[in-house]
Amino acid sequence: MAKELTHFERKVYTVVKKIPFGEVRAYAWVAERVGKPGASRAVGNSLNKNPFPIIVPCHRVVPKDGSIGEYAFGRDLKRKLLEMEYASRDKVKIKRRRS
Repeated sequence: MAKELTHFERKVYTVVKKIPFGEVRAYAWVAERVGKPGASRAVGNSLNKNPFPIIVPCHRVVPKDGSIGEYAFGRDLKRKLLEMEYASRDKVKIKRRRS
């Protein structure tokens, strides 16, 4: 499956793998680290296709406004993972969106 990844996706996953347990980073932060400032949306699209969610902790990437953002496996699971890692209380505000 790794052969199907684009060069950009590989770079994104490499950066995201380095985000420490219990910490979060913004999509824009990841975009800067892969050398594509302004490519936050492309980072999000890459993470939405993440075939390695256990190895590449894409739930640790959030919008720069501190909201929970999207997650391929659902916002509730993303929120639970962040709470489990204590990120929601210490590093990011988790806004509940009304449906």
